[in-house]
Amino acid sequence: MTVPRIDDIPPAERFAAWRALCELTSIPMELRSDHEHDFRANVRGGVDIGEVMLTYTSVPSLRNERTAAHIRRSDPELYHLRLTLRGETDVCHGDAETTVGARQFMLTSTSAPYLAVCERGRVDGMTVTLRPSLLPFPPAELQRLLGQRLSGRSGIGAMLADFLTRLATESDAYGPADASRLGTVAVDLLNALLAHELDTGAEARAENRLTPESRRRTLRLRVQEFVRQNLDRPGLTPASIAAAHHISLRYLYRLFEEQGHTVSAWIRAQRLERCRRDLADPALGDTPIHVIAARWGFSHAADFSRAFRGAYGVPPRDFRHRALAANR
Repeated sequence: MTVPRIDDIPPAERFAAWRALCELTSIPMELRSDHEHDFRANVRGGVDIGEVMLTYTSVPSLRNERTAAHIRRSDPELYHLRLTLRGETDVCHGDAETTVGARQFMLTSTSAPYLAVCERGRVDGMTVTLRPSLLPFPPAELQRLLGQRLSGRSGIGAMLADFLTRLATESDAYGPADASRLGTVAVDLLNALLAHELDTGAEARAENRLTPESRRRTLRLRVQEFVRQNLDRPGLTPASIAAAHHISLRYLYRLFEEQGHTVSAWIRAQRLERCRRDLADPALGDTPIHVIAARWGFSHAADFSRAFRGAYGVPPRDFRHRALAANR
C-alpha cells in the first residue's frame, strides 16, 4: 500500500484522503493536522515478514488520538513497536507521557488509549505490528513498558533498529522465501529488547524469559554484529570473540555450526565482502589493492588474491577494473 506524497489528489483533499485511509483499518482514531490544506504524507506498509508486519510512514504535523470510545468500536488486540527515524513525537500512553526522538522505540497497545502529537516538523518512522502470542511476557509486565521511551541507539535496541532499517532500505534483496526467517529474527530481537528493559539491566536473567532456541539466535546475532564492528582488528579470533561474550570457545563453534559454517569461515567471508565493497568504490580507486586487503585483515597479498578469486570467481584486480568501469 503506497500513497506517494498524495500528489495526485488536490491539496485541499489530501488530509481527508489520509483520514479515509486510516478509517479503513481495524484501529480507528481521531486525526488532526496543521497541514490539512497541504498534507504531504507517505505510507509504505502491509509488508509481511513471517508473523509480523512492517510499516513505514512519513508525516508532517499530525495529532493521533485513540480514545476509549474508539477501542470499544474496534480493538484487534495488537502490539506495535514504533521506531522513530527522524523528528520528535510527544506521546501519552499507558501511565507515561514522554517525547520520542530519532533512534528511539516505543511499545504501544491497541487496547489502551493513545495520544501522539508531532508538531515540530516532519516525522519518519517504522512500526512493527504483532500479536500478543508472540511476546512471552505476562500482560501486566508489558503494561509497564507501554508509552516508555526505549533506546535504539545502543545494545540490543541498536541491533533491532539497524535490522529494521536494513529491511526497509534493502527490501528488493529479499525474496518471499526469506519472509519467515526475517520475521523470526525480528521477533527474537524485539523480545530480547523487551526482556532487557523489563529487567532493567539484568540481561542474563532477562534472556531466561526466552526459549533456548531464541536465546541462541539472539546470542548469534550479537556475536555477528560484534564481528562486523571489529573486522579491521588483527586480533579478531574465535578465542577473543568467545571471551568478549563470556562463553566457551566450544559453545561459540556450536552456534555457527548450526548455520552450516565455522566461525573462521564466516569472519573470512565478511572480510572478503568488505574488500569487495571497497574495490568497487570509485572513491578508493587509487588505493592499492594490498592496502585494502590489509585493512580488512589479509596481511598476505597472494593469500588474499586466492581467497577473493575462490569467493567471487575473478581476481581482485579484474573485479575492480570491471566494477569501476561500470560506474563510469
